[in-house]
Amino acid sequence: MTTPPRVELLTSQLDMVWSLFEYHLPAIDDDACRFEPTPDSWTVRQDAAGRWVADWQVPEPEPAPATSIGWLTWHIGYWWTTALGHCFRDGAPDREDITWPGDAASAADWLRGLKDDWRTALQALTDADLDSTERTGTLPWGEGMRLVDIAGWVNFELAKNVSEIGYVLRLHAAAAATR
Repeated sequence: MTTPPRVELLTSQLDMVWSLFEYHLPAIDDDACRFEPTPDSWTVRQDAAGRWVADWQVPEPEPAPATSIGWLTWHIGYWWTTALGHCFRDGAPDREDITWPGDAASAADWLRGLKDDWRTALQALTDADLDSTERTGTLPWGEGMRLVDIAGWVNFELAKNVSEIGYVLRLHAAAAATR
């Protein structure tokens, strides 16, 4: 079976953005993950049970706070877990139940696994699947959207978050140079 051109485009975009994440990974250690670029940054913190939970507020404040790399990697994991669960599985856990793994290496492994699962799921799609709204109906933010639109959004969201990670890495390096 030939891979539909739109699936090839989506997976090619995914691979391109993912290569930027892999480029940043050697510089992402536990200290970089926990670095807060501003005093009021959103980050990941251990709760009383020892789980790493992300700062969150509904509605989101305006302007939104700066975020740590730990928070950004949690955010990628949150929306990928949610998108995979709703579009290709039997649902997803609530946001509060999606926790950060606790260290940079585990976060990278978590995200690699989600990326691989997402890519594999995309590659099995037909044009009819991409045009369908059947898989997106239970998404908290995707009701009525075609699966192709959600897949494109996932690529866009990943690109945005990976770019933010690169910027926070620069801020972390600059802060370290002044210590």
